[in-house]
Amino acid sequence: MIRFRDISRPRLRGRPSLQRQLAHITAAWVALAVLFIGVGAYGTARAALFQQLDQELIEVATYTVGPISTDVEGLGGLNVAALQAANVSMALVRSDGHVRRVQGMRASVNPGVEEIAIARTQQGNSTRTTIGNDGSRYRVVAVPLTTESGRYAIMLARPLAPTMTALRMIGTVVSLLGVVFVALAGLMGYYSGRRLMRPLRELSTAVTRVAETDELMPIGSYTDDELGELSRSFDTMIHTLVSSRDRQKRLIADAGHELRTPLTSMRTNIELLVADEKSGMLPPGARSEILTDVAAQLGEFTSLVGDLVQLSRDDEVRASPEPLDFADVVASAVERARRRGPLLHFDVSLEQMLIVGEPDTLERAVTNLLDNAVKFSPEGGTVHVQLRDGVLEIWDEGPGIAEEELSKIFDRFYRSNKARNTPGTGLGLSIVLHTINAHGGTVEASNQPGAGAKFTVKLPVSGSEDEETVRVGESAGR
Repeated sequence: MIRFRDISRPRLRGRPSLQRQLAHITAAWVALAVLFIGVGAYGTARAALFQQLDQELIEVATYTVGPISTDVEGLGGLNVAALQAANVSMALVRSDGHVRRVQGMRASVNPGVEEIAIARTQQGNSTRTTIGNDGSRYRVVAVPLTTESGRYAIMLARPLAPTMTALRMIGTVVSLLGVVFVALAGLMGYYSGRRLMRPLRELSTAVTRVAETDELMPIGSYTDDELGELSRSFDTMIHTLVSSRDRQKRLIADAGHELRTPLTSMRTNIELLVADEKSGMLPPGARSEILTDVAAQLGEFTSLVGDLVQLSRDDEVRASPEPLDFADVVASAVERARRRGPLLHFDVSLEQMLIVGEPDTLERAVTNLLDNAVKFSPEGGTVHVQLRDGVLEIWDEGPGIAEEELSKIFDRFYRSNKARNTPGTGLGLSIVLHTINAHGGTVEASNQPGAGAKFTVKLPVSGSEDEETVRVGESAGR
């Protein structure tokens, strides 16, 4: 026996499991989301802090416009202490580039073209980030100032160290939170994958068990999701296989039992013929009777084998389903039955009934029902065949079926007490049930009041030619 587990294992080596793949994918997507969110949050915070810083510097510069405009030489009385308290450095830039500073304040930032442009145009304001004379980064703003002595720009500069410290803290917090969330996402993906993979592992174990031990054991536990549906489908398949295996075992056992009788009888007769060939012990005419008996047994054996082959076919109509008139099938079967019951009368009433099916198998099923009626009809009796309103009814004028046997009449190899001494294999009605069910119909056995056994067959009717064509295509596709 080939062990599928040994074959499949080498393919899985060196490759992560689905559970780990799910964890990696989850962590990767969360990391990507955290990256975008972190970058967005950091950029937003940086823009907000710089906007707030610019707004504060512009407000301070605007506030100093009044005092300085009345005292340009003394810079409105501003001193180093006041500017240090506001954490700014100030310079008054004239339109020709001349710079005036508060006495005692070291030049931290030199004016640039932006500040000179504001002084010359006297419009709007400017903001920029630059490196100061001490190597530190500064945020610089300039607002216009017009006096009698000329055009100026008030330039304020503030160190960016506190702002950058705040941004670094924000970046650190966002990064730490991102790492934590990615780790949590990976763990959640791993354990979620473990939970999701449990039904697949159970299914894999069940499949491996079936392949290695040939034990058709269902899983038995399901979840309320698609994987649970997969497990249910697997269990349904297992139950179907168990049922099919049981039917096969019963068929083989019953067939062996039924085949033993004609084979034993034929062997006995052939041994008598062989012994008679050597010793001539048989009386005159006995040899002919034995040969006749052997021929009858061969015919019974051939019929039994044919019935077994018919029953061993699949439960679906596969060969060549086609649109047909069931009345034609019944009429053909009646003609065959007439030849087998020449002394019987046949009361036949057939209406058109369009169906989709296999004419050969359906004719054999109807023929089996008619043969059953011929077998139990008294000499000169009448076999009634009626096809009306999509229902086929066949009944005879024989002894009927005992009530306790109605539920067993379609079982394989079942023969009632009345039929034990009549020719047959005990498979005819089983073939009828098998064929009608394969065509999506039903067959029932009962007793006709005042007559004998009655069989009722119902098949799905086709409503139109278009519908027939569709059904033929669907059946062929199966």
